[in-house]
Formats: sequence, structure tokens, C-alpha cells
Amino acid sequence: MAVTIENIRVICTAPEGINLLAVRVDTNVPGLYGLGCGTFSYRHLAVKLVVEEYLTPLLKGRNAENIEELWQLMYQNGYWRGGPIENNAISGIDMALWDIKGKLAGMPLYQLFGGRVREGVPVYRHADGRDLEELCENIERYRELGIQNIRCQCRGYGGERYGVIPETAPQGALPGVYLDGARYVRDTVKLFAGIRDKIGYDVKLIHDVHERVAPPEAVKLARELEPFDLLFLEDPVCAEQTKWLREIRCHSEVPIAQGELFNRSIDWRDLISGHLIDYIRVHISQIGGITPARKLQMFAEQYGVRTAWHGPGDMSPIAHAANVHIDLAAMNFGVQEWSGIEPPNFVIQDLKGPKGALLEVFPGLPEFRNGYVYPNERPGLGVDINEREAAKYPCENTVTIWTQTRNRDGTLQTP
Repeated sequence: MAVTIENIRVICTAPEGINLLAVRVDTNVPGLYGLGCGTFSYRHLAVKLVVEEYLTPLLKGRNAENIEELWQLMYQNGYWRGGPIENNAISGIDMALWDIKGKLAGMPLYQLFGGRVREGVPVYRHADGRDLEELCENIERYRELGIQNIRCQCRGYGGERYGVIPETAPQGALPGVYLDGARYVRDTVKLFAGIRDKIGYDVKLIHDVHERVAPPEAVKLARELEPFDLLFLEDPVCAEQTKWLREIRCHSEVPIAQGELFNRSIDWRDLISGHLIDYIRVHISQIGGITPARKLQMFAEQYGVRTAWHGPGDMSPIAHAANVHIDLAAMNFGVQEWSGIEPPNFVIQDLKGPKGALLEVFPGLPEFRNGYVYPNERPGLGVDINEREAAKYPCENTVTIWTQTRNRDGTLQTP
């Protein structure tokens, strides 16, 4: 008997105040369903509409085991292809279909990818601070947990907070996160000199530019950070200016990670084949789920480019699990971003607070132990959802503020 799709449901929940979108695919086999992540926190209602009004009628009654066929059908059916709204909608269903496939096989998903090539997945965490002293205290706190890969920022991306309009801005300037690229470059170089002076070179450091400077400033920053032995410099330029990565390559040996905002293969194809990046950092639901992520991982492997999938707080534990399952089976895995979600048997106080509500909504998250994460051995992705708990934390549809970044003269800058 063929396993067919009977229904698809979207579950929106925000147990940490961040909008998350889970997709449940039910089949004609009693008790057999899959879960996927289609989280686009800032446009979650648009993703929900695409899943419910367009993809669900398209897929009902079709064979749930034909994942590649269904992915291509979803991607092509709207004629105009790609973009974060459509891709996240596809991702929610695609991950759920892989979850079903693993359950049918009675295996955790990494086994369907060829099995483990490593026992645990090394992660990196984010350390921030108001100044060098507080930042180094947070770095040492993470090192005590066994974490040896740490992303370092000071006072947030670009070194500024939302809402302060500088005196240098023109009259009538609008609120936002005001950036001074030249000062940011100077402050960041000074910051990493201070970090290395205080903690030495035994820990691997990362810095996220978050595309918040002009390309020439990114070139200068990469060149001046070279003495401090970074694991990588993340998103030094925006997705529309990636040709500048060649200039960075010509002036610095700092490894480059790029891709958080990528949507389609055309975004990364030439960067990987041209050896212009060292780590590919896509958000896997942003590119359409596990199916395209596996293809990307294997393509990057041919060119010696490693994976460092995006793993922030604005993605559900289902997507974190998908990252980890791919990581376990990938020869070219580099490091995994981990947003600080630990199971109840390893409760720590994160910089943003305990994570109990998230784990009650999404039981089964991979476990963090001494700098590594490990998946459970349940079939499929291994993560479930408690819909009664999820309903306690409704999503909010509000205007996104943190992306309203501006230059000194008030013009908008990519966030």
C-alpha cells in the first residue's frame, strides 16, 4: 500500500517570544506523521498561507515517499520560483517528508544519509558584552562548558543598539540602528586584539559582520583581523555584493563564511566553485529544506568548502535537528551554530534565559554535552511537538524593528 499524504497542518508558536512555524504532514497510515520547520519569523503568516492555501491542495493524495518528485512539484508549481516565503513553505513539508521516511525505515535520519562519520557535532556559541571585560567573562563561561568555538561581538551587530539617533544624523532622521562603518572596523580590530591578549589563542574565534558595512570597509576589516587567527569572518558583504569576496581574498587570508541570506543555487554556485568562501552558511529552511541542503553539502564537498549551517534562535528545534542529522553524515562539515537550547537534563542559564518552554513544546531536541551536540536515536528527525503546550504561546504579527539599520546620514543599510 502506498503511503499517501492525507492532510497538512501549520502550527505557529512562540515559546520564547520568537515566531516559529512547524508543519505537520499526516498520512493514510494510522499514527504516521512527519514534522518540519518553515520558520520565517518576520513573515510567518505569509508562509502559513502558502502552505495551507496552495501546497496542501497540491499534495493531498500524493505518495509521501517520493520526496524529490514532491519537492520539484512544489518548487515549480507557482511558475515564479524561489524566495524565502515559498522556500520556507516548501521546507516545512520537505522536512516532514524526510521525518516520515525515517520513521518508515525505523532509523534516525542520519542513517538514511549514509550513517555517521563523526560521533558528535562540535558547536559554536555567541558571546557578547558591553565591553571587552564582560565579553571575555562570557567567553570563559562558555569554555567551562567545553565550547571551543565562540563567536564574539561587542554591543551587538555593528556595535550599536536600536533607537539612538546620533547627533551627526540630519534633522528629521528616522529611528533605527545607526552604524558608523569606519568606527566599527577600528573598534572590532581593537576588540580582537584585546580578546587574544586576555585569553590567548587556544580558543577558535568567529566574528559576524552581518553585512553591515560597505564592501571596501569589509576588505579593510578582513585584512586587519588577519593576525588574530579567526576560524572565520561571517557575512562580510551582503548577498547582492558577493563579487567583493574576490577582493577580500586578494587582501586577506582570513577564512570567509557566507550565505545566511541565500535562497537559490545561483547564489552559492560560483562562490564555491571559485574558492571564494571557506564555509557555506545557509539557513536550510530558507533554501527549501533538507533536500536542497544535502545537494548543497555534497556540491561544496567537491571544492573543499565546509558547512556551517545557520542555527539561530529564530528557527525551531525541528530545524536544529535537521542541521545535526546532516552534520553527522557530512565529510565536509565544519562547525554548527548553536543558539543555546539544551534539554532539561542539562539546564544552564543562557544569556537570554532558560529554555524550558521551548523544550516543553518541542520534546526530543539533540542534546548538548561538553561542546558537542548529539541526536537522539528515535526514527526520523527525532523531535516531536506538543500542540497543547504550543497553543499557550501564540505568535505576534508586529513590525520588525531590528532590521531597520541606517548609516550616519540616515539612509538604510542592509541589516
